[in-house]
Amino acid sequence: MKIQAFTRVTPDWLLCAIACLTWLLLAPASESLAQSAASSTPRYTFSWPITAEALSPRGGTTHGVPVTLDTAPSAAWQALHETGISDMERDRRAILAMAGSYRSSFDFLEVLSFDNNAAVQRPYQSWGTEKVYVDSDTGRHISLVHILEMRVVQEDGSVSDPIVTKHWRQDWQYEPETLVEYQGNATWKRRSVPADERNGRWAQTVQQVDESPRYGGLGVWRHGPLASTWISADTWRPLPRREWSVRKDYDVLIGTNRHTITAAGWVQEENNLKSRVVQGAKPHAIAREYGVARYDRIKDFDFTQADDYYNKTRNFWNAVSAAWDDWFKRDLTVRLRGQVDQMALFVPLFEHADAIMNDPSTAGDDWAAIHAALQAMKP
Repeated sequence: MKIQAFTRVTPDWLLCAIACLTWLLLAPASESLAQSAASSTPRYTFSWPITAEALSPRGGTTHGVPVTLDTAPSAAWQALHETGISDMERDRRAILAMAGSYRSSFDFLEVLSFDNNAAVQRPYQSWGTEKVYVDSDTGRHISLVHILEMRVVQEDGSVSDPIVTKHWRQDWQYEPETLVEYQGNATWKRRSVPADERNGRWAQTVQQVDESPRYGGLGVWRHGPLASTWISADTWRPLPRREWSVRKDYDVLIGTNRHTITAAGWVQEENNLKSRVVQGAKPHAIAREYGVARYDRIKDFDFTQADDYYNKTRNFWNAVSAAWDDWFKRDLTVRLRGQVDQMALFVPLFEHADAIMNDPSTAGDDWAAIHAALQAMKP
């Protein structure tokens, strides 16, 4: 079975790459991933009146194949609840429990506007099937890499070949001495974290599809018999990809990020203020948004192509991540030219990963490709 993304099976590899991300960002989520977006059943939103058709979610009409949920408690969940382990070890096991095979869905809803005259914004929904890999675990640092492998039910009822792409990375550091935080205006800064601020806390830093920085925050894990939860302090984030092409009225999300681990998977919740930031002035909030990303564990889903992509390109993407780390260690403050999602960074890195998939010897030119891509993002 051929891969239709980021390989040279077709000369239009970039179109496949964009298509894959488009399916992820625009396709509506559903309970089974096989439900049409054109359903006549009213959707639930926090709205008034509750029958408002204008609040139907924006997105496409693609949907995925049915999946089988894995309802049995996983080995990772059972390890998380082992007695007699230290607080730090229990935290570690909660983070490691996020690895695995998932049906993922993403829902974002603007629940409050601070401008009574502003148009009501439609909710956002998308879906995916993805596998989360433990890329590294040194004890106090854990890196999780997300790879999408999606099959789309087409208009004629047939199922597409696997569509495979790197999604995002989340790094977890126990009691970090430094933290990279977004400052607005396409600028990130590495700051020192005082001992009293980092004591007993874990930092989560998130990198985008091309390993460029997104956000970082500190928080404490809390554990109970039914769930383990980590919640960050207020964290700044750049305009998300799902809004990049449709919103120009704000440029920073300021909010909290909550991860909740359960026996069936995990959920990420965001509570964000959509804000405009002008240099020298306080952020101006225009609306509040609530977001939920659900990761339901699945079984008997074929992630063979995702495994192949991850294994063949892992060293390259780790080198890209290391290059970003070196940049922050050297300059402390990093400013990029415009949106980090622009093609100048995305295209050359994914093109090089595509070349490695077809010819592993191409990896010998990793540094040149990485250096050129990062240089192109400097203002």
